[in-house]
Amino acid sequence: MEIKLFMKNLLKVTVSLGILFVFTSQVQGSVYTQNCIACHKEIPVSIDKYFYRYLLKYSSEKKVKHAIKHYLQNPSQEKTVMADAFINRFGIKNKSKLSDKDLENAINEYWKTFKIFGKLK
Repeated sequence: MEIKLFMKNLLKVTVSLGILFVFTSQVQGSVYTQNCIACHKEIPVSIDKYFYRYLLKYSSEKKVKHAIKHYLQNPSQEKTVMADAFINRFGIKNKSKLSDKDLENAINEYWKTFKIFGKLK
């Protein structure tokens, strides 16, 4: 009888912790939402415009993601896809402080959000 009670309480605690974890992760948002979107809200160029510039220059998912990651890890005027007038006005972005894993997750979410492949009819 005590084992059944223990298991029942353990199940309640586990379910409660699971719900709390899901709720907390949704409230916090993704790495992309917290870091990329939050920062780009302060720039008068919408975040999708960067994506389309990368896509025009690099054309494939693999190349676009690599170029974005390479730029964010060590930003420079030579690596940017933005026009000189934009860089002169707003400057070069600061180096990303995200871990490789978080940066890759953010770039993957960015790609999924704005990719046009499979959306054209």
